Amino acid sequence: MLILEPELWLLFIDVKQVLELGILVHSVIIGVSLGASESPKTIKPLVAALTFHQLFEGMGLGGCISEARFKVKKTAIMAIFFSLTAPVGIAIGFGVSTVYSETSPTALIVEGIFNSAAAGILIYMALVDLLAADFMSTRMQDSPKLLIGANVFLLLGAGCMSLLAEWA
Repeated sequence: MLILEPELWLLFIDVKQVLELGILVHSVIIGVSLGASESPKTIKPLVAALTFHQLFEGMGLGGCISEARFKVKKTAIMAIFFSLTAPVGIAIGFGVSTVYSETSPTALIVEGIFNSAAAGILIYMALVDLLAADFMSTRMQDSPKLLIGANVFLLLGAGCMSLLAEWA
């Protein structure tokens, strides 16, 4: 079996595919959290958050895939994988929920680790793969108004997401 250094994998995997992989892992983890939830108080906000979350995540990922100009077959495969990950995660969550108690210390630790891993993946992808390219572009660097506006709206969006977390 051929083992490559992590830096060499970048030669074989496009950045957009890394973004897709991160989003797929994140969607499965969020699906597991939803599927393992048993309380209606927990499920209703999670369904609402997941719906909007997947909508905007799909729009962002679709824009990146479109920009990458992959072939039709590769684009279709990526779209299919994206659409199946959350339902697969929910199915896994349903299966796991019958094995353990949702309030047990082990379950809470595992859920916390999954949620923090999902959050970390998205933060990394957003900052490194998506925002860095936009903020480092010459158009952005040459226009102080555009740079200030982009930072203001970035902080406004982060604030809105934090406010949404109050209900989730």
